[in-house]
Amino acid sequence: MPSETRQTRPVAGLASALAVSVGRLARRLRQERDSELTATQLSALGTLRMHGPLTPGALAAHEKVQPPSMTRTVNCLAESGLVRREPHDTDRRQVVLHLSDEGAVLLAAERRRRDAWLAQTLRGLPTEERDVLRRAAPLLDKLARS
Repeated sequence: MPSETRQTRPVAGLASALAVSVGRLARRLRQERDSELTATQLSALGTLRMHGPLTPGALAAHEKVQPPSMTRTVNCLAESGLVRREPHDTDRRQVVLHLSDEGAVLLAAERRRRDAWLAQTLRGLPTEERDVLRRAAPLLDKLARS
């Protein structure tokens, strides 16, 4: 067996195991949500909170979605009063999206609920396992951003 195949199989197995585990965790975290917002909508709100005001195109790029998809997401968020559109300072064809106060309150409540469940669950793990997860968290984020 070529060495490339021997090296590929463990990586493929890890990829499969990670995909299943991360998917299960994501589903479990979604169960902790109290709002009717989708994961995409919550993520867009979180990006606006983290990065500040953005154009719809920049928000789509951050979220790694196509602009028409982000337009639909933003329309729902704006209709709900969770984001507001303001004219762009230098380009009258553009708008800039801002997280509204209501959006910030909803996002904070969702994150508190999610984090409380996850913190309680993590407390049930041995210290060594929590340390492994602490080291893995930045790597998982790196994978998600690639």
